[in-house]
Amino acid sequence: MALAPEEIERYARHLVLREVGGPGQAKLKAARVLVIGAGGLGAPLIQYLAAAGIGTLGVVDDDTVSLSNLQRQVIHGTPDLGRPKVESAADAVARLNPHVRFVAHAERITAETAASLAAQYDVVADGSDNFATRYAVSDACFHAGRPLVTAALGQFDGSLTTIRAHETGADGRPNPTYRCLFPNPPPPGSVPPCAEAGVLGALAGVMGSLMAMEVIRAVAGFGEPLVGRLLMVDARSMRFETLHYAWDEANPLSGSAAA
Repeated sequence: MALAPEEIERYARHLVLREVGGPGQAKLKAARVLVIGAGGLGAPLIQYLAAAGIGTLGVVDDDTVSLSNLQRQVIHGTPDLGRPKVESAADAVARLNPHVRFVAHAERITAETAASLAAQYDVVADGSDNFATRYAVSDACFHAGRPLVTAALGQFDGSLTTIRAHETGADGRPNPTYRCLFPNPPPPGSVPPCAEAGVLGALAGVMGSLMAMEVIRAVAGFGEPLVGRLLMVDARSMRFETLHYAWDEANPLSGSAAA
């Protein structure tokens, strides 16, 4: 997919990177990426994907902008209070990069809608804030054969991984699923929501930006994705650690007993 002269100047710093260059930037322009959530993680993620030149950017969110969002959800501003987040995000993307096609999905993810949405895009990035959505999205990506970049936030900690469970690893074994990493969600009420526990605002920016890097690398085709690796960030000590995990033959999607 050819770049217009204005795009060549816009993406000049990508084009001089050997790992990206013209071919990689063309892949970014041709890509369709779905972002789940226009909140703390989605806000920086959406902006950096738009700035990078992702051709089609779909965003799923059924919420409206509230004042308490603005401490970390930097794609929205005070004038956006009360607006649907997908509308506010669409305006921000249009200001940032008119070459990006924004597709708003003002709806809540369910197992059924996740399946239909994932099939329409090349890569899915999940920045949702609840386990029900994370499991629905990860299962849908497995069945649709789509890579999934998924992250989560705590008060002062974050985590990030890439799921390519529809593919096999270099050892010939299936890549792990989200359910290999987290077989079951935590008991109801054991993980307090952000409104109760709080969250460091700038941490959302760090993790959302890391999500964007993982998506860009997946689309442009360079580097080593976080498949089978969970990146954990501790903002108190500014420590980055990586946990390795593998395919679990008991998982219900690609395990030994799976249909």
